[in-house]
Amino acid sequence: MDASLIIIVLFIVFISTLTRSTFGFGDALIAMPLLVLFIDIKIATPLIALIAFFIAISILIRNWKRVEFKSAWRLIISSLIGIPIGLWYLNDLNENIIKLILGVLISLFGIYKLLKTSLIQLKTEKYAWLFGFVAGMLGGAYNTNGPPIVIYSTLKKWSPQNFRATLQGYFFTTGILVIAGHGIVGNFTSEVLTYFIYCLPGVLLAVIMGAQINKIIPVERFHKYIYIILIVLGFILIINSFKSFI
Repeated sequence: MDASLIIIVLFIVFISTLTRSTFGFGDALIAMPLLVLFIDIKIATPLIALIAFFIAISILIRNWKRVEFKSAWRLIISSLIGIPIGLWYLNDLNENIIKLILGVLISLFGIYKLLKTSLIQLKTEKYAWLFGFVAGMLGGAYNTNGPPIVIYSTLKKWSPQNFRATLQGYFFTTGILVIAGHGIVGNFTSEVLTYFIYCLPGVLLAVIMGAQINKIIPVERFHKYIYIILIVLGFILIINSFKSFI
């Protein structure tokens, strides 16, 4: 295992973890396109799954009281319902078309929210069922369950701390299924575990740093940052959707 390669992987994981720890999401969509440039996707995918699960646990240990449980359990249950439906139906559709549509919608949502001063706020948790179900279908088919959950959370206008913690509660639960799946098919090879061990110190540092940054960001500015990240991640999905045609 080349030392320079390890350093590159550590740097990518650190930046993606810092983003996740600060804002609650975005690590996989940042890390995966970069990691696959340097390591095999069969290594990158289970590695990021392990790290994402570890991040969720690390944040929840100290912030579980911040989780908006009224929304979280609805999001989780509806996602679990949506996952098998996504596996059954959406696999018949073109993955790149779905990613393109999702990327455009996410980007437009972020741009709209940045330009519009007044924010729509969801006053009830009943919409969690819809957003969770859509997230489950997208996650089951294309492993992109995060964006609908993030959009729902922004519309609830939670504080930065509650926003971050609630997302981890959701990702922790769905992460159990992802980890189990990788384990069953034998994706956790010695190389994956070696990279994971190397990454742990940087991940812990990024989690601590992100927690401190999250605390000092004003609420309104926090939401603006979220919209900017959504725009960026939307464009990443759009770019990835065109890769098969290049």
